[in-house]
Amino acid sequence: MKKDYIPELSEVRMVRRAPERPFALSDEDARYIEACLRDVEASFGFEAFPGAPFEKIPARALIGRFIDWWRALEPADEKQRDSHARLPAAIRLLDTVSALMEERAQREKPN
Repeated sequence: MKKDYIPELSEVRMVRRAPERPFALSDEDARYIEACLRDVEASFGFEAFPGAPFEKIPARALIGRFIDWWRALEPADEKQRDSHARLPAAIRLLDTVSALMEERAQREKPN
């Protein structure tokens, strides 16, 4: 089940900070984030990005979807509760990677 919500300013900023290209994740972080994505898809019975391989999913779309799920999905059973409970850590990780990507891009810009 999904409920309506109004995004918080911090959530809007997280989505805006994320790049339009895929996240620059370490192998370990990519496995963790993809596992979170697949667990939510499996437990709630939908596919978030049909036909798109994980490594091609734009960062902004991925973090936006995770935030939407965290705020709007209402877990109905233990499997859904477990997958849903992992979302805040995944969101924080993705936001940290966004900030690092943003910082690197600023350093690489010519003066």
